[in-house]
Amino acid sequence: MSAADPDAIAVVVPAHDEEALLPAALAAIARAARHADLDRTRVLTVVVADDCRDRTAAAARRAGALVVTTDCRNPGRARDVGVRHALARLPVRRSAPWIVTTDADSVVPRGWLAHQRARAREGWQAVVGTVALPASSPLAEPHRTLYEATRPPRGTPWSHPHVHGANLGVSAVSYLDVGGFPALAAGEDRALVEALERRGHRVLRTARCPVLTSPRLRARAHGGFGDYLAMMPRPADA
Repeated sequence: MSAADPDAIAVVVPAHDEEALLPAALAAIARAARHADLDRTRVLTVVVADDCRDRTAAAARRAGALVVTTDCRNPGRARDVGVRHALARLPVRRSAPWIVTTDADSVVPRGWLAHQRARAREGWQAVVGTVALPASSPLAEPHRTLYEATRPPRGTPWSHPHVHGANLGVSAVSYLDVGGFPALAAGEDRALVEALERRGHRVLRTARCPVLTSPRLRARAHGGFGDYLAMMPRPADA
C-alpha cells in the first residue's frame, strides 16, 4: 500500500433540527481534534444545517464550526455539500485532506480522528467504522447481539458488513474519484462505499474506535438507523 499522511482533516456533520444533540457531538469532535497525535494536523469541522427550523446553525457557530445552510432535506446531498465546502477551504500541501463524517446525534471517541489519520498513513483510502448504543439504553444489548452476529471469536479482526455515515472516513482523492456522496434520501453512505470498492480503492472495515450514537426511534432520515432501531424487537417482546 502506498501510504498518505494527511495534514488536514475535514469533519462533516449534516444536521436537521438538531440543536438539542448537536452541542455534545461537536464537543466530542473538538476533544478528538486535540489528540496529541494530531498536533500538526488542521481539523476543520463543517455543519450542514439542512432545512432547519430551530437553532441548529447558531449552536454550530457557538461551537466554532463552519456552517453551511441548505434546504434540500436530503442526507446524501447535504453530506456532499459539506465535503465540498470543506475541501474548498483546505490547502493541499504534502497530501490531500482526509474526510470524515459523523452525525449530529452521535458522540465520537477521543481517539477517533487520530485513528482515522493512522489508518490513512497505513495506506487505506477509506475507513468504514461501526456504531454502538449507550449502555443505559434497553436496546443496547439486543442491538449488539444482532449487529455482531457475524463477528468472529475475540482477537480475530472483524471485516464487518455495516456502513454508517456516523463513522466513515475517506481520502479526498478517492472521494472525488467516485463522485462523492450521491443525492440519496437514505443509504448514501453505503452507496459511496460500494462505489469506492468497485473502483478498487483500499477500503478498511474495522470495529476499532466505534462511535456512540443515539437510540432514538424517531428517525430524522426515513430508512436510516432510527428506522432499524424502531423495528428491532424489544426485550419485553421476547
